[in-house]
Amino acid sequence: MVRSKRSLPILAILVLAMLSNGEPFGHVVKAQTATSALAAQIRSQGFACDEPQNATRDAKLSKPDYDVWVLTCKNATYRIGRYPDLAAKVEKLK
Repeated sequence: MVRSKRSLPILAILVLAMLSNGEPFGHVVKAQTATSALAAQIRSQGFACDEPQNATRDAKLSKPDYDVWVLTCKNATYRIGRYPDLAAKVEKLK
């Protein structure tokens, strides 16, 4: 009887691990990539970004609390400056 009480939590952990499909928790949604997050932000500000392809952080122009990214989309390339919790400054490069 004592042995079965000890094995119950282990069995429950194993079942939950199998149901989680390799993720630590099955209900955790994967984080968005920087590319898709930046594309969504500039779209919400009225810019067109068809099929975002790449986003690279510009280390020379970035400062503490101000990140600068270059976002490449199928139809255009943008330089995006971002302060936390504010609208992005978007400059169309191509």
